[in-house]
Amino acid sequence: MAAPRCSAISVSLGPDAVGHLALARPAKGNAINREMWSELGPGLEHLVAWGARAIVLSGEGKNFCAGIDLNSLMAEFGQPADAAAGRGGAEAGAAGGGQPEPEAAAAGCQGRQRYRFRQFVFVLQDAMSAFERCPVPVIAAVHGHCVGAGLDLTTACDLRLATDDALFSVKEADLGIVADMGTLQRLPSIVGHGVAMDLALTARTFTGTEAKALHLVSRTFPTQQALMAGAAALARSIAAKSPLAVVGTKRVLLHQRNHPGVPLGLDYVATWNSAMLPGSADIQEVFMARAEGRRPLFSRL
Repeated sequence: MAAPRCSAISVSLGPDAVGHLALARPAKGNAINREMWSELGPGLEHLVAWGARAIVLSGEGKNFCAGIDLNSLMAEFGQPADAAAGRGGAEAGAAGGGQPEPEAAAAGCQGRQRYRFRQFVFVLQDAMSAFERCPVPVIAAVHGHCVGAGLDLTTACDLRLATDDALFSVKEADLGIVADMGTLQRLPSIVGHGVAMDLALTARTFTGTEAKALHLVSRTFPTQQALMAGAAALARSIAAKSPLAVVGTKRVLLHQRNHPGVPLGLDYVATWNSAMLPGSADIQEVFMARAEGRRPLFSRL
């Protein structure tokens, strides 16, 4: 499959079936604009289609992600002039003694404007959720600033690593808005309800070192170079395992998070394994490799 045409991200597949997706707007701090949020999901899909068994997400330049690009956001829904023009057309029609034209009336309808904005939020949410839907594990490697939408990205990933001096912030409260792309839904299950309240309500900045203490990230590194080496090593260790086992483990853990309770979780994993394990070539390869004293080799999904 040919490489996708991307302007705001870069994707590549390295040795040992490790994929790499990089946010590629370094001059803008990798702030997420229209092009980036439209490319994230397809970029992941291409990596999986190429055979990636684990994916590292990183940011080019000095920062991981400086949040959403406000100029791009305003370009989407910062058009009060259009709405005013629509209202003017409707009022003119009424003043002339006739009924306003349906399209002119609709242009000034706040209900329709709010409906369209809600649909737009779903588009942004879907770009973040693509990392959770991705069948293979995604490892976020965070350096520099990880703000707002950047934290939405990282909480949607399966594993998170950072430099000691990385700077995180659930920034939305400082901007007068409610975070709406997944952080408020995913962060509590990662760091706990009380800590999530603290971080979201204060919008305070905290370092990679504190992020590790809060269990937002599992490991920290002294430099960006060490971070990327650590993320690649972790990805290789996951990619070397049975693809069926890795994909299933991710699905079962996400199901357990979304549907808490031991009995339901046990039923789900029993159903999953009943569908996947009997006749699995991966299990046969594990036992054969052990008997022959070699590393198991698995075919792609």
